[in-house]
Amino acid sequence: MPVRKFRSIEEMKADPGWLEPGSPELYRAMQSVFAFAARVCVHHFPPGVYRHRNVEEMNRQTERWDQANFEATQQLRKRARDEGMDGLGQSED
Repeated sequence: MPVRKFRSIEEMKADPGWLEPGSPELYRAMQSVFAFAARVCVHHFPPGVYRHRNVEEMNRQTERWDQANFEATQQLRKRARDEGMDGLGQSED
């Protein structure tokens, strides 16, 4: 994505790259971003409240979740490569 520099606020407002609040294009862009994030960031943390005796116990639990998320992501990417996808759910054609 290119970086654009502006000299004033007026230049920013005149730039057609911004979408107006409430416009259908804005909602489509937001949906696209959220769909991309859902494909890329498949992290899952079990619901609920967890109590820990100390910070070390909490860190161990968080590391187990991180490891499980990492392994799940690796499995998804491997499956995508095996199916001819790019790892993000897009065809490599």
